[in-house]
Amino acid sequence: MERILGLILSSFFVTAILLVPFIDFLYRIKLRRQHQITRDIFNKKTPLFDKFNSWKVGTPFGGGIIIILIVTICTFWAYGVFATQLRIWEIFVLFFSFIGFGLLGFYDDFKKLIDNTGWFGLRFRHKFIIQWILAFIIASVFYFQLGYDFIYIHAVGQLPLGILFIPFAAFVIVAFVNAFNITDGLDGLASGLLLICLIAFLIINSAQLDESLGIFIAVLVGAMIAFLYFNIYKARIWLGDVGSLSLGAVLAVIGLLTGKALALMIIGGFFVLEAGSSLIQLLAKKYLGRKVFPAAPFHLYLQQKGWEEPKIVMRAWLIGIFLAVLGVFMAFV
Repeated sequence: MERILGLILSSFFVTAILLVPFIDFLYRIKLRRQHQITRDIFNKKTPLFDKFNSWKVGTPFGGGIIIILIVTICTFWAYGVFATQLRIWEIFVLFFSFIGFGLLGFYDDFKKLIDNTGWFGLRFRHKFIIQWILAFIIASVFYFQLGYDFIYIHAVGQLPLGILFIPFAAFVIVAFVNAFNITDGLDGLASGLLLICLIAFLIINSAQLDESLGIFIAVLVGAMIAFLYFNIYKARIWLGDVGSLSLGAVLAVIGLLTGKALALMIIGGFFVLEAGSSLIQLLAKKYLGRKVFPAAPFHLYLQQKGWEEPKIVMRAWLIGIFLAVLGVFMAFV
């Protein structure tokens, strides 16, 4: 436990020290949107979202870049210094998801900067296909190299899935990638909820004594605490797609590695709510020609109701804490 706490503190201080000059650098190179016009997955404008977020134009969005770099370097340093028994394929799926989805998000951020309608105009369906390809690679490693072929169900135990574990794990990864990306719409919302989820899985992992995973989570927790300081309202920096895609993927992978995929759905329940409300709304608009909710995702509905952004975020954190406690409880009993 002392080692884990030390890694959290070390990662926090390294990230905090580097974030200040990094943020200044992003402002100097103008790595930020110059206008606020967003579109949904059907390439239609989202005027309600733009209405509540137009004042944020100019905030740099490269936070995910420094998180990936710091966590990767610090984790491998910690592996070399502290670890006594590493699981190589486990490390592979952690960093393949962390860096692979980060690169996809980096491309998306770069596309937004140049606003090109040519090769850089990658549509959502193409990004969605790439997400599934990456997810199936990760899920295949889980099944063939790590031997995962089950899910744990509260009060039932392990439920064997066999080869079906591969599409199941791929679905979980893609779902959380997009859920995190959707939730990352208010200052501090997604990063604060992620921090709560990571602490919950650090508790779960403490009972499993998995060094490879425990060290990674500890380093990521420290980095996210430092990042959250600069990401809360009014944010000086955003994760960007490079951060939201990579962190959504790695949260799903952490949940799968602990063998607690259903606990992941509870611990990350607010992400599930955000994604579910958005998906229902989009499908209803496309196939029924009308809205089911006044606005979606859920946090946008609360904004439309008149809730101030900090109020939404802090209450979402409280919900996240409750769900994390519930998920950890169900993971152990």
